[in-house]
Amino acid sequence: MSQRSYADLISDCVHCGFCLPACPTYRSWGLEMDSPRGRIDLMKGLDEGAIALSPSVVAHFDRCLGCMGCVTACPSGVRYDRLIEATRASVERKTRRPLFDRLFRELVFALFPYPDRLRALRPVLAISQTLRRSGLLRLLPRRLAQLAELAPSRFEDWQLPERVAAKGNARKRVALVAGCVQRVFFPRVNAATIRVLSAEGCEVRVPPAQGCCGALSLHSGRAEEARRLARALIDRFENEEADAIVVNAAGCGSAMKEYGDLFADDPAYREKAERFAARVRDVSEFLAELEPQAPRGKIEARVAYHDACHLAHAQRIRRQPRALLRTIPGLELREIPDGDQCCGSAGTYNLFEPKSAREIGERKAANVLATGADVLVSANPGCTLQIESMLRARGRTIESAHPVELLDRSIRLGSS
Repeated sequence: MSQRSYADLISDCVHCGFCLPACPTYRSWGLEMDSPRGRIDLMKGLDEGAIALSPSVVAHFDRCLGCMGCVTACPSGVRYDRLIEATRASVERKTRRPLFDRLFRELVFALFPYPDRLRALRPVLAISQTLRRSGLLRLLPRRLAQLAELAPSRFEDWQLPERVAAKGNARKRVALVAGCVQRVFFPRVNAATIRVLSAEGCEVRVPPAQGCCGALSLHSGRAEEARRLARALIDRFENEEADAIVVNAAGCGSAMKEYGDLFADDPAYREKAERFAARVRDVSEFLAELEPQAPRGKIEARVAYHDACHLAHAQRIRRQPRALLRTIPGLELREIPDGDQCCGSAGTYNLFEPKSAREIGERKAANVLATGADVLVSANPGCTLQIESMLRARGRTIESAHPVELLDRSIRLGSS
């Protein structure tokens, strides 16, 4: 956490209610205890010993997406993001969940932070496509069915290079974080990222044997697991001579920029974590700082840009992806109604709280369709999987892409 105490952070909330319309679960159910200020009341009660950490209290914390829409909306600067992370860590230390819940959570965290294990799971997920088409998924327990529902429609393989030289006027050297879900489910995003960076005059290094950044664990209250994964990543990048550490997954970038706080009480890693975090840049943030050098070709498309919560609310990166998309000739950028609202993915939320995630996701899908767009653009793999799943449930499909994929397509057209 920050230098300020948990109680001090709680006391910042003046219960003004500005957070209520920004909170997806409050909008779903209208329950005070499922709003940010209601959950802060529960945190205060627990901290002061006025209430016990009962299953019903835990449920209210579990139902929070951690989307941080309330952080953006709050006029008092309440750091709800820090509060919910600390509270979830306390919940995981002090409570024993029901057996199936424990087993399912362990399955998720034994798979998703490990690309090789995720890759080995792909044949099983491929079978789920058949189950999905036949309607047999409804026979599975809700959480297992949700895992199968979220599987991408196709799988690809692409070998990550260790180094790609800059093209044209060499300007920067960067190190790329390849991610876990991104690497296995969306390798084309990493490929596009490397090509665009190279075309814009950046030498790209991809440190081999890099692991998970710990974001999923951190946002789920598994702080020690997050630190273990983060230490390994910090060590892997420590000696990379790079102007920036570039990431193309919003949730990962958000967590890595907070490494200084994660290791604030660890004298062995505090300075290394701070140095690492200071170099982290989302790919759109990094590219927006460079004057474009690669020519762009025309793409005739109507594009709906979805603000991933960990990019817009956590990192406050909104302008840069839109600015990059607007450099593409012929592209028409359309805003999604109620765009500040979460899609329901929220890391592992759509796996652990599938009913709530579906309700929130259905609102997002309806708003995406209302734009009349040909392409849905998102800067986070979890968001892409969630929205694709919600669109499929409506019998609709729209091409999905990361902003850098469209930029890559445009640059390749411009050089042909």
